[in-house]
Amino acid sequence: MSDDPSLLSRRNALRCMAYGGAGTLFVLSGGVFSPIDLAVAAGDKYETAKLGKPLFVQISDTHIGFNKEANPDVAGTLRKTIDIVNSMQDQPALIIHTGDITHLSKPAEFDLAQQLFSGLRTTEMHTVPGEHDTTDANGTEYFNRFGKASENKGYYSFDHAGVHFIGLINVLQFKPGGLGTLGEEQIAWVAADLKGRSSSTPIVVFAHMPLWTIYEPWGWGTGDADELLSRLRRFGSVTVLNGHIHQIVQKVEGNMTFHTARSTSYPQPLAGVGSGPGPLKVPADQLVAMLGITSVTVFKHPSSLALHDAALAQ
Repeated sequence: MSDDPSLLSRRNALRCMAYGGAGTLFVLSGGVFSPIDLAVAAGDKYETAKLGKPLFVQISDTHIGFNKEANPDVAGTLRKTIDIVNSMQDQPALIIHTGDITHLSKPAEFDLAQQLFSGLRTTEMHTVPGEHDTTDANGTEYFNRFGKASENKGYYSFDHAGVHFIGLINVLQFKPGGLGTLGEEQIAWVAADLKGRSSSTPIVVFAHMPLWTIYEPWGWGTGDADELLSRLRRFGSVTVLNGHIHQIVQKVEGNMTFHTARSTSYPQPLAGVGSGPGPLKVPADQLVAMLGITSVTVFKHPSSLALHDAALAQ
């Protein structure tokens, strides 16, 4: 392990963001998200009643089919996730899954995942594939089950409650340790999709691999993401959601907030800690505190969004 002070400082910051079990509320004001500890958010100034109905819940990296020591029961932790979502007093309008639904793209894994998802009270689900969902030829199993929305392209957009959603695919050229790739065709499609939209429209972009470089040596980023982001900078509120790294890391850049979600299956090590990415075994009684979901709520003000991370340990 390096003893370089700047690297250690970065690792400590990432550790704080990745393993915070209580959750954080991100409040948008003037196009910039500010993190507020949930203990503070429970006070009068930010009381929950002032939030609108939850817009959507992000679920990521369910890895159905994984059965190694880091979590031999990923179906069980997904069931716990679904129970938490179903128990929300106000049900979210949408579920967004940011990839790696399955572990090996096997038909039986997709069958079980779809069976489990059918237990969600919220039935409208939007997905993008992870690299584990496309290990078969051309991602056939994923697209046969979840490809309709994107016409089997993997990228698409839709509108809900005044928010414009863009789902992207950056895993089709995946190589272990390599960065994600969007490609010229998809980036041109995004430019056309955004053309003519008001800069005051809140935008939510979701993909599997991070759309900003978190740690290049492990491939935690997307090589051509800057070409995409340049087309988003004119909007006053852009929220970019990803999975892949199985932990919470976030940053704010101008009016764009970047946020990666916890997995519901197993944690991964912090960036640069250890020999590389992969399932991280932790004591069994600590596992559910490192797994979780992200919920996004619309404030009564039409352009305000808030992100809340919750661990499966309640």
